[in-house]
Amino acid sequence: MATTRTATTQWKGPLMGGAGTVSLDTSGVGTYEVSWPSRAEAANGKTSPEELIAAAHSSCYSMALSHGLAGAGTPPETVQTVANVTFQPGEGITGITLAVKARVPGLTAEAFEAAAQDAKANCPVSKALAGVDITLEADLLA
Repeated sequence: MATTRTATTQWKGPLMGGAGTVSLDTSGVGTYEVSWPSRAEAANGKTSPEELIAAAHSSCYSMALSHGLAGAGTPPETVQTVANVTFQPGEGITGITLAVKARVPGLTAEAFEAAAQDAKANCPVSKALAGVDITLEADLLA
């Protein structure tokens, strides 16, 4: 069954001097300030489209990896994924690095690397971002 999630941004003013808010409407968990400086310079307590993409990618990737590992009979104890989305003004998003650390009892490093790469290739957010260079650093914790 398909689901639809909704977020709304209210923006006032021009790009450089304006500002806005983005609300996570479906969940209702919050409304966050956005601005050009928070995107292209320092965050200063505001978010950016790239940070929201990083949140989406890290959570989607963690779910995909957990699902793949469990389906192979080696469910993880923990999965922690950090997504770093790089934005270059004038160019756009120039790359994403996923760094995952997981504790998976009974799994070899080689099998973990294969599962991690499969999750990278098949997580829905990775697929949506297919035009961006996505790299992966995978670490199996003892």
